[in-house]
Amino acid sequence: MYKKIDSYVLHLIEQSSPEKTAWNIERVRQGKPASWNYIDGCMLTALLEMARITGDNRYSDFVEHFVDSFIGEDGSIRTWEADKQTLDDINEGRVLFPLYEMTGKEKYRKAAEKLHAALETQPRTFEGSWWHKAIYPNQVWLDGIYMAQVFSALYEKHFGQGDYSDVIGQLRIVRSHMFDENKRLYIHGYDASRTAFWADKETGLSKSFWLRAMGWFAIALVDLAEILPQGSEQAEVAALLAEMLEGVAQYADDETGMYWQVVDQGGREGNYLETSGSSMMAYAMLKAARLGILPQEYAAKGQKTFDGIVSKYLKFHDEGIDLGGICLVAGLGPENNRRRDGTYEYYISEPVVSNDAKGVAPMVLAYTEIRRISQA
Repeated sequence: MYKKIDSYVLHLIEQSSPEKTAWNIERVRQGKPASWNYIDGCMLTALLEMARITGDNRYSDFVEHFVDSFIGEDGSIRTWEADKQTLDDINEGRVLFPLYEMTGKEKYRKAAEKLHAALETQPRTFEGSWWHKAIYPNQVWLDGIYMAQVFSALYEKHFGQGDYSDVIGQLRIVRSHMFDENKRLYIHGYDASRTAFWADKETGLSKSFWLRAMGWFAIALVDLAEILPQGSEQAEVAALLAEMLEGVAQYADDETGMYWQVVDQGGREGNYLETSGSSMMAYAMLKAARLGILPQEYAAKGQKTFDGIVSKYLKFHDEGIDLGGICLVAGLGPENNRRRDGTYEYYISEPVVSNDAKGVAPMVLAYTEIRRISQA
């Protein structure tokens, strides 16, 4: 069955172009035109990993063609609106570094420099964390760590001075506020001003442990652990990752190894085993075991989760293959959208879809880690 995943991913590529992808379900539903966005960025990252592990240039050729349609020779990024100051829009930029190494095209370096410059002016909380978006003042979301910190570390490694102190500093802020010592889980959001309608007035925290938010954080940590040079900073990131994955592992579904949409509420009415966050946890566990951050037993845990996803949600039929069980989107606010209040009832109310890249991309990333194990 694993080999069928190759054909599934290639089928998605064949159905996709820079102007319309088969995996950006959120954008299709909103009727929005093609743009520079984090959802496509996640998928492009996964495709580059497929190219590395399989040696099949169809994956990397697609990524290069896709990105070239957005990046001008001067490094300008078509459709990117820097004045929105959203960390989400930084994420797609992480593919610029491997593309630059592969091709030597200077426009990739120039585009990375523009995104890095945008982060230099991104508003910060009084403690030093980037705001998630300009429309979310003083708010730190776990999602944003993946969206921007991995890019920031890659920039320092490839084009900067190798100074990772800001990355580490922002991780420390997240750990100090957003980790629940009793549950051993991370909360989705933190408002440093404690004024958002969804935030606790004393702690600034949102109300629930949303799986995909923790998934974003987990894959950010494992990718950062790979990027950072050996030393105290890498060790600190590895320790955060180990603590997090040890905490979340206790909430895995016994049968499938998957995780619940609201992590600590397994079996509660309306809750469900969710694909995107489970795939992120599988990838983080498999990769952390490969890097030596976690014991090898976590490779087995990650593989059980992956196999559970494939068994429960990857469906083969005459028309092709579908990956289901993916929460389409979830967030906190803004003020004019009070439905997004961070409660249990809110998280289970969001649409569940098939083939969205927020689920497909991490599933493919986990698959590449399993391929590495088989090739070792």
